[in-house]
Amino acid sequence: FFNFNFNSTTLNHNPFFFILICSFFLFSCGGDKSAESIVVIPDQNNNPGSGDNDELVWSEEFDYEGSPDSSIWTIEQGDGCPDLCGWGNFEKQYYRKQNIEVSEGTLKINIKKESYGGKSFTSGRMKSQGKYSLTYGKVDIKAKLPKNTGTWPALWLLGESVSFYSWPTCGEIDIMEQRGDNKSVVLGTLHWGENWENRKEYSEDSPSVDGLTDDWHIYSVNWTDTSIKIYIDDILYYTMNIDQSHPFNDPFFFVLNVAVGGTLGGDIPSDFPNDVMEIDYIRVYQ
Repeated sequence: FFNFNFNSTTLNHNPFFFILICSFFLFSCGGDKSAESIVVIPDQNNNPGSGDNDELVWSEEFDYEGSPDSSIWTIEQGDGCPDLCGWGNFEKQYYRKQNIEVSEGTLKINIKKESYGGKSFTSGRMKSQGKYSLTYGKVDIKAKLPKNTGTWPALWLLGESVSFYSWPTCGEIDIMEQRGDNKSVVLGTLHWGENWENRKEYSEDSPSVDGLTDDWHIYSVNWTDTSIKIYIDDILYYTMNIDQSHPFNDPFFFVLNVAVGGTLGGDIPSDFPNDVMEIDYIRVYQ
């Protein structure tokens, strides 16, 4: 029943930790086995919160300079080939790590009209898979969206089980995504189902909001074991009830990206200029 979270890297680089673990097991296997002899090591990285999704348990404030924190984020590169060319959505960009930077307190995902890897555009995509995930909670993401038509920004959660069951069986929660042809509306969406042929989707548009590309707005999801609710600036516009038949009761990780073109990005103007999506913070309450 002891849940130690360590690996070979921990042991190789921290001999004191190794000695501590060995000493613990030697101690626990002999002598007085009363309650006082049981050592409990709390997980400092998993604050369970109050249970009402109102206590801040984790945040990424982007209050540093350079590349995204590698202890939290993995930057994805390429065009999805050979398995999902165009990332499964006929997208026109090539993702590069050079398009992502943290500066002056915000994360910036830059979209550029440039030829690279056989594509006419480059952009950025990053994920917290295997590094940070959550099950239930309220997530607030403060962001400023790209201005130009043809861009498809997305702030979303993907089930950690994608490594085993693929999409959409793993489940997907789109906190915010935006079509390429309407920059005054965003949408929230859930994806699930047994396989590609039997996939299911529920999606709702937000009310029209001025300044999504010029001003900061907060995109939120309130996720419990009975429902998923999606908001913009605390305005609720999406609710779906869930139960154990859905895949939304397991850990999910963050994905942040901006696609160009594709099924939701649509037509790209011939005079497309460079663009950017900025994120001020991500905060998780439980």
